[in-house]
Amino acid sequence: MKNHITFVKVRYSETDQMGFVHHSNYAQYLEIARLEWLEQLGISYKWMEENGVMLPVYNLNTTFKKSALFDDCLKIETSLRNIPTVRIMFDYKVYNQNEELLTVASTELIFMNTKTGRPMRCPKYILEKL
Repeated sequence: MKNHITFVKVRYSETDQMGFVHHSNYAQYLEIARLEWLEQLGISYKWMEENGVMLPVYNLNTTFKKSALFDDCLKIETSLRNIPTVRIMFDYKVYNQNEELLTVASTELIFMNTKTGRPMRCPKYILEKL
C-alpha cells in the first residue's frame, strides 16, 4: 500500500502563548497529508467531489508524545492501514526536523455519495491505483 511524506512548517498563528502548536491544528496537518497522499495517486479531491464522492472524517485519534513548536518543520508520514471498503483508514507519524516523534495519529473516513448523502463503497478508480 502507498505511503507518503508531507512537510509542513509551523506558523506562529498555530501556536499558543507558550509557543507550542495548539492541538486543534493537527487535524489540519493530517488533512494536508491526506490530500497529498491522494494527489500522489493521481486523484484530485476536488475532482472526486465533482464526481459525486466525499470523504468526511468519521474518527480522529491523536497521541501527543512531544510538543511541536513555532518554526518547526514537521514531517508527516501517512500510510494506508488496509484496502478501503466503505471506510478508508490512515495512520500518521509526525516528526520534527530533528526526527523526534511528536505525534501518532489515525483517521477513519467514510466514502459518501454527494447526491444521496449515504455511504458508498470505495470507487474502483482508487482501488485500481492502490
